[in-house]
Amino acid sequence: MASVTAPKGTADILPRDSYKWQYLEGKIRDICARFNFSEIRTPVFEHTEVFERGVGDTTDVVSKEMYTFTDKGGRSVTLRPEGTAGVVRAFLENGLFNEPMPAKLYYLINCFRYEKPQKGRLRQFSQFGIELFGATSPAADAMVISLPYTIFKEIGIGDIELKINSIGCKTCRAEYRRALTAYFEDKKDSLCATCNDRLYKNPMRILDCKSEICREISAGAPKILDYLCDDCRAHFDSVKSLLNCMNIGYTVDPYIVRGLDYYNRTVFEFVSSNIGAQGTVCGGGRYDGMTEQLGGASYPGIGFAMGLERIMLLLNGDEIARPEPQIYIAAMGERAKAYAALLAQRLISDGVRAEYDIMERSLKAQMKYADKIGARTCVVLGDNELDTGRALIKSMTDGASSEIALDNINLQTITEFLNR
Repeated sequence: MASVTAPKGTADILPRDSYKWQYLEGKIRDICARFNFSEIRTPVFEHTEVFERGVGDTTDVVSKEMYTFTDKGGRSVTLRPEGTAGVVRAFLENGLFNEPMPAKLYYLINCFRYEKPQKGRLRQFSQFGIELFGATSPAADAMVISLPYTIFKEIGIGDIELKINSIGCKTCRAEYRRALTAYFEDKKDSLCATCNDRLYKNPMRILDCKSEICREISAGAPKILDYLCDDCRAHFDSVKSLLNCMNIGYTVDPYIVRGLDYYNRTVFEFVSSNIGAQGTVCGGGRYDGMTEQLGGASYPGIGFAMGLERIMLLLNGDEIARPEPQIYIAAMGERAKAYAALLAQRLISDGVRAEYDIMERSLKAQMKYADKIGARTCVVLGDNELDTGRALIKSMTDGASSEIALDNINLQTITEFLNR
């Protein structure tokens, strides 16, 4: 019988790494709270139509990568490939537009895409994202961009470049689309099959193709910034001005269109040169028409998504403190073992990370174990300690010790001993 293994494109996060994920997720939640964003949790699967209408059927995500199946009721459902469409659906269905605007939401979720697994890209992956509804102003764009900028700064990830662009609105994009189609028509014999299929459906998607030949052809294509209407140009200029005021550096990249169909006006990416060709670690933009695509009234929206596996590749895990027991309670004899369980329970209730023996180890083996798990202090209990009500608390790092009353072992006294 073959051994059971994890499906291709998935990964186990083991205890030796999970504390790093907890650190990152904790920083994300803290920063979102400071920006006054609230968490939203949506189902892991949706009706397939949510993604077909929301994400766009010309995207690779919808046309090639979704995990879609028919349930026992004959309904087509899809494991979420991204977070925005489900959040927009929840925003409309639950009437969040009736609450004070703007609606500022964030999520930490698992997503699923059937694609070739590679470094920092899995078939089941972790995504952090925010969605902001109700604000059309350039200030909303700048705020949304400043949030991931703050995260990268506070977790110590440098060498990340912010690239921004405007892809205009329906009005100015129509003229650009005609120019783009005319440009690529002369070169369609050299385009890949996918881009030939996109040529008349959504030619802007050709600019996002990863084929080297298509990228070379795209380098000479018309630039959207030359086709912006006055309103879109003024909006983009204001976004750039606000970023300058906030001391957030950026580069204008006219070839950023993002990989999903719902974007308009401001689009942006944070890109790292330290994780290979797939260097985008965060991307997003404005999607003012998406609520209408999903059958609701028109509400402006803007947001971003960040793949956490890629962030973990850049995070310096050596600088993240691993949670370790503050105290290990070693015990000799049945009376002492019972008291160790009682003392540990009392300390845990007091907020102390405490551990005691449940493996029937000898005292010598208990001490070795305490050292292996990185316990910072240790107390040894036997009949004498129970009779006198006092014991020695010992530092596992420098060997220093101090006598302490058993009834006085608590978070404060342990902390005072560690900080002596």
